[in-house]
Amino acid sequence: MLATTRKGSENDATILIPGWIQLRGELMAAIFCGMLILFAWLMDVRGFIMPSVILYLLAYFIGGFAKAKEGLIDTVENKELNVELLMVLAAIGSAIIGYWAEGAILIFIFSLSGALETYTVSKSQKDIASLMELQPEEAWLLQGGLETKVHVSELAVHDIILVKLGERIPVDGKIIKGKTTVDEAAITGESIPVSKGIQDHVFAGTVNLNGSIKVEITKAIHETLFQKIIDLVQSAQNEKSPSQLFVERFEGRYVKLVLLAVALMLFLPHFILGWNWGETFYRAMILLVVASPCALVASIMPATLSAISFGARRGILVKGGTSLEQLSELKAIAFDKTGTLTMGRPEVTDMIISNEESIEEILSTVVAMERYSNHPLATAIVAYVEQQGFKAVEEVENLEDRPGLGILANHNEQEWKVGKFDFVDQDQAAHFYNGVAAKLAAQGKTLVFIERNGKVVGIIALKDLVRKETKRAIERLKNLGMHTIMLTGDHPQTARAIRNESGIEDFKAECFPESKVTLIKSLKQNYGAVAMVGDGINDGPALATASVGIAVGEGTDVALETADIVLMKNDLCRIAEAVELSKRMNRIIKQNILFSISVIILLILANFIQALDLPFGVIGHEGSTILVILNSLRLLK
Repeated sequence: MLATTRKGSENDATILIPGWIQLRGELMAAIFCGMLILFAWLMDVRGFIMPSVILYLLAYFIGGFAKAKEGLIDTVENKELNVELLMVLAAIGSAIIGYWAEGAILIFIFSLSGALETYTVSKSQKDIASLMELQPEEAWLLQGGLETKVHVSELAVHDIILVKLGERIPVDGKIIKGKTTVDEAAITGESIPVSKGIQDHVFAGTVNLNGSIKVEITKAIHETLFQKIIDLVQSAQNEKSPSQLFVERFEGRYVKLVLLAVALMLFLPHFILGWNWGETFYRAMILLVVASPCALVASIMPATLSAISFGARRGILVKGGTSLEQLSELKAIAFDKTGTLTMGRPEVTDMIISNEESIEEILSTVVAMERYSNHPLATAIVAYVEQQGFKAVEEVENLEDRPGLGILANHNEQEWKVGKFDFVDQDQAAHFYNGVAAKLAAQGKTLVFIERNGKVVGIIALKDLVRKETKRAIERLKNLGMHTIMLTGDHPQTARAIRNESGIEDFKAECFPESKVTLIKSLKQNYGAVAMVGDGINDGPALATASVGIAVGEGTDVALETADIVLMKNDLCRIAEAVELSKRMNRIIKQNILFSISVIILLILANFIQALDLPFGVIGHEGSTILVILNSLRLLK
């Protein structure tokens, strides 16, 4: 096959600018500012006043330009005063009364804390940048017997592409030729490769590990699951939590209050407390420094971004700070059964054949009858029997499907039935093998009976098995003080068996989507904050009704659309991890807020009793901001 290369189009995907570029600029400015302050101080102690003042002015400009510009732009755009302007005014005020070094140090520490905050943002963007690096930019398009290398933006739905050994799959699609194993770690976080064959779906960003495959594109490049994950994390970082929104609203009012207090302090202490004008102005400048809410403003956003970034690395995608904040408040959590607590597909658990019959004859005939059916039970039975080494007999005759009951056929001049209890001789079915059917049904299993010429000769029991991690996950949630409940459309007997096996506390059976919504509303009245965990499709209304909707579905795009939180792997233990992450985040935010307010109050009081000098005010105020940001960065680990 011939191969050519074609240049990409101009409509390329948007490129994410790494946060480290901005970080490096801010950090270099802060370091250069610090070096200028050091040289200025050395000149000052040697008596070179004018050169030291010039160096201090340069330090002011280099260290404070970015923050001053940011403060002015925000003030003009939002018509609200901000903390950046307070810092600039405090530095200018310090210079006016001759405290050049203190004002410069204020600018230096303020710029350093800004670089630390940018570092937090860049760390949260690093996961997105690393994801985007996994997205191939080119693909082998198959047209007219030719392989043409094109940019992914030129691909369209229904195009056929070739993915070679070791290459990353560039778009979402389905395999139309070839078999392979695919490394889906970028999507699900699961390190074990997944086997894929014809008609199986593959996702952009995953790796083809065996041979070449031909893939028909099913989604445009901007609609792939991979791109939705990137969009989801980016939107989560931009969405602000209630706490962050409150602090931002509080900041504008607080800045006005500080400026009013400083204006009053410029003259009131002179007349009321008898301070001289120099002391009055000096104390007013200290108040301007120490009363600024820098640490308070930095208490929430770095912590939230760090937590969202950490969760994304663990396969927990949160759609915003609001959802993450609410997780710690949950008192109850409801689970859908099928595909959430269980595997989502029936599997054969028991196969009992009469001792008087030939197992090979019976099972070979059953496979011959069931292999043409698309029913999940039939698929599970065929797969199980073939695993046992039994092959289908030659074509059965007069095959007839009885909807809701089973399958009827003739083979070797005998009439065969495979189906429900009501489809065969009910008396024989009830007493077969000492009444084993009742025992199996009590375990929540679905029964398929085999009848030959009016005689029941076998029973096949199937069950949607509980996931291995379900019991452990439920136990962890109980330890966190949550009430657990299962909502399912199954019969109460089946629901009870799953409840006992999973360790869940309560269940509601025979639930339709609308009744799940009613039950979620009832749980919210009884418990307050309630989460709903489902697959994101038929559970959509309940997910939307719950305080927090959590979707599990191995990264299905429907789950990404409907829930507040998405677990990229079907690992329910991640829910407890998310709750614990939320508790850690809220605990650190409270620590930050309490610490920052305490420092502000302490510094203000010390200033009023004239026990605080400007250098210590600068160190105390800006040092608390740096400590708050460093405390938030602990959430990255």
